[in-house]
Amino acid sequence: MTESEIAKCRKRLERFLADLMEPLGRRERRHWGSVYVRGLLLDGERKSIEPMAARLPEGNVQAMQQLIGQSPWPWAPVWQGLAQRLTAELRPDPVWVIDDTGFPKQGHHSVGVARQYSGTLGKTANCQVAVSLHQAGGEESTILGWRLYLPESWTQDAQRRAEAGIPAEVKFQTKWQLALELIDAAQAWGLRCGVVLADSAYGEVTEFRQGLEARQLLYAVGIPSTLGVWTRAPRLHKLKARGRGRPPSVYHYGEQRPCAVGEVAGKAGGWKHVRWREGTKGWLASRFYAGRVQPSHGFNAGQPPHREVWLLVEWPPGEKEPTQYFLCDLPESYTLRRLVRIVKGRWKIEQDYQQLKEELGLDHYEGRNWTGWHHHVTLVMLAHAFLTLERLRSKKNFWVDPAPDAP
Repeated sequence: MTESEIAKCRKRLERFLADLMEPLGRRERRHWGSVYVRGLLLDGERKSIEPMAARLPEGNVQAMQQLIGQSPWPWAPVWQGLAQRLTAELRPDPVWVIDDTGFPKQGHHSVGVARQYSGTLGKTANCQVAVSLHQAGGEESTILGWRLYLPESWTQDAQRRAEAGIPAEVKFQTKWQLALELIDAAQAWGLRCGVVLADSAYGEVTEFRQGLEARQLLYAVGIPSTLGVWTRAPRLHKLKARGRGRPPSVYHYGEQRPCAVGEVAGKAGGWKHVRWREGTKGWLASRFYAGRVQPSHGFNAGQPPHREVWLLVEWPPGEKEPTQYFLCDLPESYTLRRLVRIVKGRWKIEQDYQQLKEELGLDHYEGRNWTGWHHHVTLVMLAHAFLTLERLRSKKNFWVDPAPDAP
Protein backbone atom coordinates (compact mmCIF):
# COMPACT_ATOMS: atom_id res chain seq x y z
CA MET A 1 0.00 0.00 0.00
CA THR A 2 1.13 3.58 -0.67
CA GLU A 3 1.43 6.12 2.18
CA SER A 4 -1.75 7.76 0.94
CA GLU A 5 -3.63 4.45 1.01
CA ILE A 6 -2.33 3.71 4.52
CA ALA A 7 -3.49 7.13 5.73
CA LYS A 8 -6.96 6.59 4.26
CA CYS A 9 -7.15 3.12 5.82
CA ARG A 10 -6.24 4.52 9.24
CA LYS A 11 -8.98 7.12 8.95
CA ARG A 12 -11.49 4.39 8.12
CA LEU A 13 -10.29 2.45 11.17
CA GLU A 14 -10.71 5.50 13.41
CA ARG A 15 -14.26 6.06 12.14
CA PHE A 16 -15.04 2.36 12.60
CA LEU A 17 -13.82 2.34 16.21
CA ALA A 18 -15.28 5.68 17.29
CA ASP A 19 -18.80 4.51 18.17
CA LEU A 20 -17.90 0.92 19.01
CA MET A 21 -15.47 2.01 21.72
CA GLU A 22 -17.93 4.27 23.52
CA PRO A 23 -18.58 1.58 26.19
CA LEU A 24 -14.90 1.85 27.25
CA GLY A 25 -15.78 5.17 28.86
CA ARG A 26 -12.87 7.52 29.48
CA ARG A 27 -11.05 9.09 26.56
CA GLU A 28 -7.69 7.56 27.53
CA ARG A 29 -9.23 4.07 27.49
CA ARG A 30 -10.65 4.64 24.03
CA HIS A 31 -7.27 5.98 22.88
CA TRP A 32 -5.33 2.97 24.15
CA GLY A 33 -8.01 0.66 22.83
CA SER A 34 -7.48 2.12 19.37
CA VAL A 35 -3.71 1.78 19.78
CA TYR A 36 -4.14 -1.87 20.82
CA VAL A 37 -6.31 -2.66 17.79
CA ARG A 38 -3.74 -1.05 15.49
CA GLY A 39 -1.07 -3.19 17.14
CA LEU A 40 -3.10 -6.30 16.37
CA LEU A 41 -3.46 -5.25 12.73
CA LEU A 42 0.25 -4.53 12.20
CA ASP A 43 2.67 -7.13 10.89
CA GLY A 44 4.56 -9.11 13.50
CA GLU A 45 4.61 -12.69 14.71
CA ARG A 46 3.78 -11.97 18.35
CA LYS A 47 0.71 -9.96 19.33
CA SER A 48 1.19 -9.84 23.09
CA ILE A 49 1.49 -6.41 24.70
CA GLU A 50 5.27 -5.86 24.87
CA PRO A 51 6.02 -6.76 21.21
CA MET A 52 3.07 -4.68 20.00
CA ALA A 53 4.13 -1.69 22.10
CA ALA A 54 7.64 -1.92 20.62
CA ARG A 55 6.23 -1.77 17.07
CA LEU A 56 3.90 1.17 17.70
CA PRO A 57 5.26 4.76 17.65
CA GLU A 58 3.10 5.65 20.67
CA GLY A 59 3.29 2.21 22.28
CA ASN A 60 3.25 2.16 26.08
CA VAL A 61 3.45 -1.20 27.84
CA GLN A 62 2.11 0.04 31.17
CA ALA A 63 -0.86 1.87 29.65
CA MET A 64 -1.78 -1.09 27.44
CA GLN A 65 -1.49 -3.55 30.34
CA GLN A 66 -3.71 -1.28 32.44
CA LEU A 67 -6.33 -1.14 29.67
CA ILE A 68 -6.46 -4.90 29.22
CA GLY A 69 -5.87 -6.39 32.65
CA GLN A 70 -7.18 -3.82 35.14
CA SER A 71 -9.58 -1.27 33.62
CA PRO A 72 -13.18 -2.11 34.55
CA TRP A 73 -14.78 -1.43 31.16
CA PRO A 74 -17.59 -3.82 30.10
CA TRP A 75 -17.10 -5.96 27.02
CA ALA A 76 -20.68 -7.14 26.43
CA PRO A 77 -21.89 -3.73 25.09
CA VAL A 78 -18.94 -3.70 22.66
CA TRP A 79 -19.93 -7.17 21.43
CA GLN A 80 -23.53 -6.04 20.99
CA GLY A 81 -22.64 -2.90 19.05
CA LEU A 82 -20.19 -4.80 16.87
CA ALA A 83 -22.69 -7.60 16.18
CA GLN A 84 -25.42 -5.17 15.16
CA ARG A 85 -22.99 -3.24 12.97
CA LEU A 86 -21.51 -6.26 11.18
CA THR A 87 -24.60 -8.44 10.78
CA ALA A 88 -26.17 -5.71 8.66
CA GLU A 89 -23.32 -6.28 6.17
CA LEU A 90 -23.49 -10.10 6.09
CA ARG A 91 -26.70 -10.78 4.24
CA PRO A 92 -28.54 -12.50 2.64
CA ASP A 93 -29.33 -15.83 4.32
CA PRO A 94 -27.06 -15.57 7.35
CA VAL A 95 -26.41 -18.66 9.46
CA TRP A 96 -25.14 -18.94 13.01
CA VAL A 97 -22.28 -21.32 13.67
CA ILE A 98 -21.31 -22.71 17.08
CA ASP A 99 -17.77 -23.96 17.57
CA ASP A 100 -14.94 -23.96 20.09
CA THR A 101 -11.20 -23.47 19.92
CA GLY A 102 -8.18 -24.18 22.11
CA PHE A 103 -5.49 -21.80 23.41
CA PRO A 104 -2.28 -23.75 24.26
CA LYS A 105 -0.66 -22.66 27.51
CA GLN A 106 2.56 -23.56 29.30
CA GLY A 107 1.65 -22.87 32.93
CA HIS A 108 -1.31 -23.58 35.21
CA HIS A 109 -2.38 -20.08 36.31
CA SER A 110 -4.11 -18.62 33.23
CA VAL A 111 -7.85 -18.55 33.86
CA GLY A 112 -9.55 -21.77 32.76
CA VAL A 113 -6.35 -23.59 31.79
CA ALA A 114 -6.33 -27.35 32.32
CA ARG A 115 -5.35 -30.59 30.65
CA GLN A 116 -8.39 -31.01 28.44
CA TYR A 117 -9.35 -32.09 24.96
CA SER A 118 -9.28 -29.46 22.24
CA GLY A 119 -10.70 -30.19 18.81
CA THR A 120 -8.47 -27.44 17.41
CA LEU A 121 -5.35 -29.16 18.72
CA GLY A 122 -6.77 -32.64 18.01
CA LYS A 123 -5.61 -33.96 21.36
CA THR A 124 -5.69 -33.53 25.13
CA ALA A 125 -3.27 -30.77 26.10
CA ASN A 126 -2.67 -28.01 28.61
CA CYS A 127 -4.92 -25.28 27.22
CA GLN A 128 -7.85 -22.94 27.58
CA VAL A 129 -10.99 -23.66 25.56
CA ALA A 130 -13.53 -21.08 24.47
CA VAL A 131 -16.92 -21.50 22.77
CA SER A 132 -17.75 -18.96 20.07
CA LEU A 133 -20.80 -17.93 18.05
CA HIS A 134 -20.28 -16.70 14.49
CA GLN A 135 -22.60 -15.32 11.86
CA ALA A 136 -21.72 -16.33 8.31
CA GLY A 137 -23.13 -14.47 5.33
CA GLY A 138 -22.79 -15.06 1.62
CA GLU A 139 -19.13 -14.04 1.48
CA GLU A 140 -17.83 -13.18 4.94
CA SER A 141 -18.39 -14.00 8.60
CA THR A 142 -18.09 -12.28 11.97
CA ILE A 143 -17.79 -13.33 15.61
CA LEU A 144 -20.81 -12.50 17.76
CA GLY A 145 -19.41 -13.53 21.13
CA TRP A 146 -17.31 -15.83 23.30
CA ARG A 147 -17.69 -17.92 26.43
CA LEU A 148 -14.54 -19.13 28.17
CA TYR A 149 -15.06 -22.72 29.31
CA LEU A 150 -14.20 -23.25 32.98
CA PRO A 151 -13.63 -26.88 34.05
CA GLU A 152 -15.02 -27.85 37.45
CA SER A 153 -11.45 -27.84 38.79
CA TRP A 154 -11.72 -24.06 38.41
CA THR A 155 -15.33 -23.35 39.32
CA GLN A 156 -15.05 -25.35 42.56
CA ASP A 157 -11.71 -23.85 43.67
CA ALA A 158 -12.36 -20.64 45.63
CA GLN A 159 -8.70 -19.63 45.74
CA ARG A 160 -8.15 -19.98 41.99
CA ARG A 161 -11.39 -18.09 41.32
CA ALA A 162 -10.29 -15.22 43.55
CA GLU A 163 -6.80 -15.03 42.05
CA ALA A 164 -8.19 -14.96 38.50
CA GLY A 165 -11.04 -12.56 39.33
CA ILE A 166 -13.82 -14.88 38.20
CA PRO A 167 -17.20 -13.28 39.06
CA ALA A 168 -19.26 -15.05 41.72
CA GLU A 169 -22.20 -15.55 39.33
CA VAL A 170 -20.08 -17.61 36.91
CA LYS A 171 -20.81 -21.29 37.55
CA PHE A 172 -19.79 -24.49 35.80
CA GLN A 173 -21.48 -24.96 32.44
CA THR A 174 -20.89 -27.50 29.71
CA LYS A 175 -19.86 -26.27 26.28
CA TRP A 176 -23.34 -26.85 24.83
CA GLN A 177 -24.86 -24.82 27.67
CA LEU A 178 -22.41 -21.99 26.94
CA ALA A 179 -23.43 -22.21 23.29
CA LEU A 180 -27.11 -21.75 24.14
CA GLU A 181 -26.18 -18.82 26.38
CA LEU A 182 -24.41 -17.15 23.45
CA ILE A 183 -27.48 -17.69 21.28
CA ASP A 184 -29.73 -16.19 23.95
CA ALA A 185 -27.52 -13.10 24.09
CA ALA A 186 -27.60 -12.68 20.30
CA GLN A 187 -31.38 -13.00 20.22
CA ALA A 188 -31.66 -10.46 23.05
CA TRP A 189 -29.72 -8.02 20.85
CA GLY A 190 -32.38 -8.37 18.18
CA LEU A 191 -30.29 -10.54 15.84
CA ARG A 192 -31.93 -13.22 13.72
CA CYS A 193 -30.57 -16.19 11.82
CA GLY A 194 -31.77 -18.74 9.30
CA VAL A 195 -30.11 -21.94 10.55
CA VAL A 196 -27.80 -22.90 13.44
CA LEU A 197 -24.82 -25.08 12.49
CA ALA A 198 -22.60 -27.10 14.84
CA ASP A 199 -20.37 -30.15 14.71
CA SER A 200 -21.08 -33.51 16.36
CA ALA A 201 -19.65 -32.46 19.74
CA TYR A 202 -22.81 -30.32 20.07
CA GLY A 203 -25.20 -32.12 17.74
CA GLU A 204 -24.98 -35.42 19.60
CA VAL A 205 -26.33 -33.76 22.77
CA THR A 206 -30.10 -34.19 22.86
CA GLU A 207 -30.51 -31.27 25.28
CA PHE A 208 -28.68 -28.96 22.89
CA ARG A 209 -30.98 -29.84 19.99
CA GLN A 210 -34.01 -29.50 22.25
CA GLY A 211 -32.70 -26.11 23.36
CA LEU A 212 -32.59 -24.92 19.77
CA GLU A 213 -36.11 -26.20 19.17
CA ALA A 214 -37.36 -24.45 22.30
CA ARG A 215 -35.90 -21.21 20.88
CA GLN A 216 -37.68 -21.92 17.56
CA LEU A 217 -34.39 -22.14 15.68
CA LEU A 218 -33.80 -24.40 12.70
CA TYR A 219 -30.58 -26.39 12.82
CA ALA A 220 -28.23 -28.64 10.86
CA VAL A 221 -25.81 -30.34 13.25
CA GLY A 222 -23.28 -33.13 13.06
CA ILE A 223 -23.98 -36.37 14.89
CA PRO A 224 -22.03 -39.60 15.58
CA SER A 225 -22.76 -42.79 13.63
CA THR A 226 -24.19 -44.39 16.79
CA LEU A 227 -27.11 -41.99 17.27
CA GLY A 228 -30.44 -43.83 17.12
CA VAL A 229 -33.33 -43.03 14.78
CA TRP A 230 -36.56 -44.54 13.51
CA THR A 231 -36.74 -44.87 9.74
CA ARG A 232 -40.43 -45.71 10.02
CA ALA A 233 -42.82 -44.37 12.61
CA PRO A 234 -43.01 -46.98 15.42
CA ARG A 235 -46.32 -48.34 16.67
CA LEU A 236 -46.80 -47.08 20.21
CA HIS A 237 -48.86 -48.61 23.01
CA LYS A 238 -49.61 -46.61 26.10
CA LEU A 239 -49.48 -48.61 29.31
CA LYS A 240 -52.85 -49.07 30.98
CA ALA A 241 -53.53 -47.71 34.41
CA ARG A 242 -53.62 -50.21 37.27
CA GLY A 243 -55.90 -49.37 40.13
CA ARG A 244 -56.28 -45.84 41.33
CA GLY A 245 -54.07 -42.84 40.63
CA ARG A 246 -52.91 -41.06 37.54
CA PRO A 247 -52.58 -43.15 34.37
CA PRO A 248 -48.98 -43.82 33.27
CA SER A 249 -47.49 -41.59 30.59
CA VAL A 250 -44.88 -44.10 29.43
CA TYR A 251 -45.15 -45.64 25.97
CA HIS A 252 -44.38 -49.26 25.19
CA TYR A 253 -42.50 -50.10 21.96
CA GLY A 254 -42.78 -53.89 22.16
CA GLU A 255 -40.05 -55.60 20.11
CA GLN A 256 -39.41 -52.52 17.95
CA ARG A 257 -35.92 -51.05 18.19
CA PRO A 258 -34.39 -47.93 16.61
CA CYS A 259 -31.41 -48.13 14.24
CA ALA A 260 -28.08 -46.35 14.51
CA VAL A 261 -27.62 -43.85 11.69
CA GLY A 262 -24.54 -45.81 10.64
CA GLU A 263 -26.77 -48.84 9.97
CA VAL A 264 -29.22 -46.67 8.04
CA ALA A 265 -26.41 -45.39 5.83
CA GLY A 266 -25.13 -48.91 5.20
CA LYS A 267 -28.51 -50.01 3.83
CA ALA A 268 -29.40 -46.78 2.02
CA GLY A 269 -29.70 -46.42 -1.73
CA GLY A 270 -30.03 -43.41 -3.95
CA TRP A 271 -26.66 -41.83 -3.20
CA LYS A 272 -26.02 -38.75 -5.33
CA HIS A 273 -22.94 -36.81 -6.33
CA VAL A 274 -23.25 -33.18 -5.14
CA ARG A 275 -20.87 -30.24 -5.42
CA TRP A 276 -21.42 -27.31 -3.08
CA ARG A 277 -18.87 -24.54 -3.73
CA GLU A 278 -15.82 -23.67 -5.75
CA GLY A 279 -12.57 -23.86 -3.81
CA THR A 280 -9.05 -22.79 -4.68
CA LYS A 281 -8.46 -26.06 -6.56
CA GLY A 282 -11.83 -26.41 -8.23
CA TRP A 283 -15.28 -27.50 -7.17
CA LEU A 284 -15.71 -29.30 -3.84
CA ALA A 285 -17.88 -32.37 -4.30
CA SER A 286 -18.78 -35.64 -2.63
CA ARG A 287 -21.49 -38.32 -2.45
CA PHE A 288 -24.55 -37.84 -0.23
CA TYR A 289 -27.74 -39.49 0.93
CA ALA A 290 -30.70 -37.76 2.58
CA GLY A 291 -33.78 -39.32 4.15
CA ARG A 292 -36.46 -38.46 6.67
CA VAL A 293 -36.09 -40.05 10.12
CA GLN A 294 -37.33 -39.63 13.69
CA PRO A 295 -34.64 -39.33 16.39
CA SER A 296 -35.22 -41.97 19.06
CA HIS A 297 -33.90 -40.17 22.16
CA GLY A 298 -36.10 -41.00 25.14
CA PHE A 299 -36.84 -44.46 23.75
CA ASN A 300 -35.47 -46.26 26.83
CA ALA A 301 -37.53 -44.02 29.10
CA GLY A 302 -40.75 -44.78 27.23
CA GLN A 303 -41.02 -41.35 25.62
CA PRO A 304 -42.57 -40.87 22.17
CA PRO A 305 -40.26 -40.42 19.17
CA HIS A 306 -39.22 -37.01 17.94
CA ARG A 307 -40.88 -35.44 14.91
CA GLU A 308 -39.36 -36.10 11.49
CA VAL A 309 -36.12 -34.40 10.49
CA TRP A 310 -33.58 -34.91 7.72
CA LEU A 311 -30.74 -37.39 8.10
CA LEU A 312 -27.92 -36.31 5.77
CA VAL A 313 -24.92 -38.59 5.26
CA GLU A 314 -21.68 -37.96 3.37
CA TRP A 315 -19.84 -40.96 1.93
CA PRO A 316 -17.01 -39.82 -0.35
CA PRO A 317 -16.10 -42.11 -3.27
CA GLY A 318 -13.22 -44.37 -2.34
CA GLU A 319 -13.91 -44.30 1.41
CA LYS A 320 -14.74 -47.56 3.19
CA GLU A 321 -17.53 -45.95 5.22
CA PRO A 322 -19.39 -42.64 5.56
CA THR A 323 -17.37 -39.76 6.98
CA GLN A 324 -20.08 -37.41 8.28
CA TYR A 325 -23.65 -37.60 9.56
CA PHE A 326 -26.04 -34.69 10.15
CA LEU A 327 -29.49 -34.16 11.62
CA CYS A 328 -31.21 -31.27 9.88
CA ASP A 329 -34.37 -29.83 11.38
CA LEU A 330 -35.29 -28.21 8.08
CA PRO A 331 -38.41 -28.24 5.88
CA GLU A 332 -39.21 -31.45 4.02
CA SER A 333 -39.29 -29.43 0.79
CA TYR A 334 -35.54 -28.77 0.88
CA THR A 335 -33.54 -30.44 -1.89
CA LEU A 336 -30.44 -32.54 -1.31
CA ARG A 337 -28.23 -29.86 -2.83
CA ARG A 338 -29.66 -27.22 -0.52
CA LEU A 339 -29.11 -29.42 2.54
CA VAL A 340 -25.50 -30.04 1.53
CA ARG A 341 -24.76 -26.37 0.97
CA ILE A 342 -26.20 -25.51 4.38
CA VAL A 343 -24.21 -28.07 6.39
CA LYS A 344 -21.03 -27.14 4.52
CA GLY A 345 -21.41 -23.51 5.63
CA ARG A 346 -19.14 -24.07 8.62
CA TRP A 347 -15.95 -23.68 6.55
CA LYS A 348 -15.87 -19.90 7.02
CA ILE A 349 -15.45 -20.38 10.76
CA GLU A 350 -12.28 -22.41 10.26
CA GLN A 351 -10.98 -19.45 8.24
CA ASP A 352 -12.01 -17.12 11.08
CA TYR A 353 -10.02 -19.10 13.63
CA GLN A 354 -7.01 -19.25 11.35
CA GLN A 355 -6.97 -15.49 10.80
CA LEU A 356 -7.76 -14.71 14.44
CA LYS A 357 -4.78 -16.73 15.61
CA GLU A 358 -2.20 -16.43 12.85
CA GLU A 359 -2.73 -12.76 11.95
CA LEU A 360 -4.43 -11.14 14.96
CA GLY A 361 -2.95 -12.91 17.99
CA LEU A 362 -6.14 -14.30 19.47
CA ASP A 363 -4.18 -16.84 21.55
CA HIS A 364 -1.21 -14.56 22.32
CA TYR A 365 -2.59 -12.97 25.49
CA GLU A 366 -0.16 -13.62 28.35
CA GLY A 367 -2.24 -12.34 31.25
CA ARG A 368 -3.95 -14.67 33.68
CA ASN A 369 -7.20 -13.06 34.79
CA TRP A 370 -10.80 -13.27 33.64
CA THR A 371 -11.15 -9.58 32.78
CA GLY A 372 -7.91 -9.44 30.80
CA TRP A 373 -8.83 -12.44 28.66
CA HIS A 374 -12.21 -10.95 27.77
CA HIS A 375 -10.74 -7.51 27.04
CA HIS A 376 -8.12 -9.02 24.73
CA VAL A 377 -10.58 -11.14 22.72
CA THR A 378 -12.92 -8.13 22.45
CA LEU A 379 -10.26 -5.99 20.78
CA VAL A 380 -9.27 -8.92 18.56
CA MET A 381 -12.94 -9.12 17.48
CA LEU A 382 -12.82 -5.43 16.50
CA ALA A 383 -9.64 -5.97 14.47
CA HIS A 384 -11.16 -8.98 12.71
CA ALA A 385 -14.39 -7.10 11.95
CA PHE A 386 -12.46 -4.19 10.44
CA LEU A 387 -10.55 -6.55 8.14
CA THR A 388 -13.86 -8.15 7.13
CA LEU A 389 -15.31 -4.78 6.16
CA GLU A 390 -12.12 -3.91 4.26
CA ARG A 391 -12.42 -7.11 2.23
CA LEU A 392 -16.06 -6.38 1.45
CA ARG A 393 -15.11 -2.83 0.48
CA SER A 394 -12.38 -4.01 -1.88
CA LYS A 395 -14.76 -6.45 -3.57
CA LYS A 396 -17.37 -3.75 -4.09
CA ASN A 397 -14.80 -1.34 -5.51
CA PHE A 398 -12.95 -3.81 -7.73
CA TRP A 399 -14.89 -3.10 -10.92
CA VAL A 400 -15.32 0.58 -10.09
CA ASP A 401 -11.62 1.26 -9.56
CA PRO A 402 -9.62 -1.67 -10.95
CA ALA A 403 -5.91 -1.98 -10.34
CA PRO A 404 -3.64 -0.95 -13.27
CA ASP A 405 -2.65 -4.57 -13.88
CA ALA A 406 -6.13 -6.02 -13.40
CA PRO A 407 -7.23 -8.47 -16.15
